[in-house]
Amino acid sequence: MSIDNSALDNLGDASAVEKITIEVVYGVPHKQKILTLLVDSGCTVEQGIVESGIIALFPEIDLSKNKVGVWNRAVKLSETLNDLDRIEVYRPLIADPKDVRKRRAEKAKQEGRADKTTGGRVNPLRAESKK
Repeated sequence: MSIDNSALDNLGDASAVEKITIEVVYGVPHKQKILTLLVDSGCTVEQGIVESGIIALFPEIDLSKNKVGVWNRAVKLSETLNDLDRIEVYRPLIADPKDVRKRRAEKAKQEGRADKTTGGRVNPLRAESKK
């Protein structure tokens, strides 16, 4: 008499879901958090963030507004995670970096730290020849 174990083998495979390790990170100037957790293989970025519990620690996180990335690469919430992925939740920008740099350059021109024509550093040789 032979016993068919294939049905039992398949049952064992279904109950043993493969797990992967991920990190979820978020920070504000006065507080940062890195959470490491095990999730099911095939987990999405959004599921990983929710399962980590980071939203309870930082209630200001709104996944409809905050951008997210994996290892500094912007991703969608529906992207599937791989083992050892690091999910980063980004804060919204307070100011546009281009505008900040432009204001800083204008201030340097007004204070004489930048050449008014080129916007670059003042050339001491050129400044002396104008005297």
